[in-house]
Amino acid sequence: MPSLEAKRILRVRVESFPIRGTFRISRGAKTQAAVVVAEIDDDGVVGRGECVPYARYGETVEQVAADIQALAAEVSAGLDRAGLQSIMKAGAARNALDCAFWDLEAKLTGVPVWENAELAAPPGPLSTAFTLSIDTPEAMAVAAAGSADKPLLKLKLAGDGLDLERVAAVRTHAPNSRLVVDANEGWSLDDLKVLPGKLADLGVEMIEQPLPAADDDALLGFRSPLPLGADESAHGLDSLERLRGKYQVVNIKLDKTGGLTEALAMRRAAEAAGLEVMVGCMVATSLAMAPAVYVAQGARYVDLDGPLLLAKDREPGLRFEGTTLYPPGPEVWG
Repeated sequence: MPSLEAKRILRVRVESFPIRGTFRISRGAKTQAAVVVAEIDDDGVVGRGECVPYARYGETVEQVAADIQALAAEVSAGLDRAGLQSIMKAGAARNALDCAFWDLEAKLTGVPVWENAELAAPPGPLSTAFTLSIDTPEAMAVAAAGSADKPLLKLKLAGDGLDLERVAAVRTHAPNSRLVVDANEGWSLDDLKVLPGKLADLGVEMIEQPLPAADDDALLGFRSPLPLGADESAHGLDSLERLRGKYQVVNIKLDKTGGLTEALAMRRAAEAAGLEVMVGCMVATSLAMAPAVYVAQGARYVDLDGPLLLAKDREPGLRFEGTTLYPPGPEVWG
């Protein structure tokens, strides 16, 4: 087995994967998923991690790739996963490196990630939500009809006066699917006062990030007929206290927490604080989803459908049967 003290080489590359159709949320649309991959090579044993830089948080592909590459000397000199947490802030760049360290450690030692993560058991299959992008009510009805076999649909909404029609159209054409909705900060306070009760009547279970994160103090004392989930308002461990009294669900994403290390800690802390857990993703490949599978075990909501939204996933990729997601084998990650 290669030595743990072997000189390590850090490689960074940017890749682009076409999205099936167009992915639209309240802030815009895209047809390509741009990802940054970090590889740590220890004498031929390679650990990998993937991240998605997100403009909403001031990130660019170029800067994230540069931030990762800037740590090449430290990685070569012996930087490890624990040290990474203190020298790099949470975000996409740290996520790619953190996950690469986890993958490398599993490959070098033969100890599976679930044991190193101190989970109670090996990960099992998960049922993920399937996301329908914002469109006209008519187009979303067509999309829903084509996805009516999916157990859980996540609907992107816009706060443009058509959201109730969108959800009603989806409910008509996917009558047996569970529904959650995601406004991506697109609603006003007036929307929030009117829509939840009507959405509850349509069988919606949860509303994700209704208001802009900067304005969510308005949720303090607000009594919603549906649970509210924090996404853009939730980042790492230091954001949990600010969610108290506003949200009932927290969406944990590795690109926000800065990797699997903090995501696992955040899940434990969120549950201790009485929050339900959702584990989400950006639109990315199986390499980005694989570490999140470990955080998502037993979560209330699993939203790891990124590869299903791509025209083509990387190979090898995770195994999906419909929206059932199977844990990664070592050929994928970990």
